[in-house]
Amino acid sequence: MVYDLWYWAGIPGRGEFVRLALEAAGLPYRDRAREKDGEAAMLRDMRAHPQCPPFAPPYLVAGELVIAQTANILLFLGEKHGLAPDDLGGRLWVNQLQLTIADVVTEAHDSHHPVAAGLYYEEQQEEARRRADDFRNSRMPKFLGYFDAVLAGRGDWLAGGMRWTYADLSLFLLVDGLLYAFPKRMGTLASQYPRVFVLHARVAGLPELQDYFKSDRRVPYSSDGIFRHYRELDSA
Repeated sequence: MVYDLWYWAGIPGRGEFVRLALEAAGLPYRDRAREKDGEAAMLRDMRAHPQCPPFAPPYLVAGELVIAQTANILLFLGEKHGLAPDDLGGRLWVNQLQLTIADVVTEAHDSHHPVAAGLYYEEQQEEARRRADDFRNSRMPKFLGYFDAVLAGRGDWLAGGMRWTYADLSLFLLVDGLLYAFPKRMGTLASQYPRVFVLHARVAGLPELQDYFKSDRRVPYSSDGIFRHYRELDSA
């Protein structure tokens, strides 16, 4: 099966969590919104599934299945392709980690868009400074500390064992995005949560991902995505 992944073409965003899993597992897929007619085709396709329409990208078309929501897509791929533990408890644990990562991603987005997603950053800068200050000093340490403690109890990977799961790929992307958005703050936190940063380096070095990292299939961070770097919002 060749999967159809639909997500906005110009940003890594939430679609990148799915893309990383597909790439690391060597699963064939088409990044449909980056093809001809791109996002217009995606908007048409979203209306083509009246029985189970996705609310928003990313979503994955797998034969007759239309699967939306990042954690839901990864739950499906994890069970079908061995990207999560075989037992029910292990699969639920990895999904729990993914949902926790999704919480941080939302808070990272809200650090630069705290009032409304429909407003430009420039229209909510004062509120963004307050929100980013709390995110940097309270929320980032809390979440990174949680994942560091998980790794302390599990070993090299979040689910234990000798191999990565999709949650490890997602934690890599979370840390990578935060390094882009808040380089000063992450520089300070790196020594406090070393296991998280070691995992980031471990995933960055996975042989399965080296071709992807060097290719134009990987969408770079920018000022339009979830993880955005504004100097005025970053501080050690």
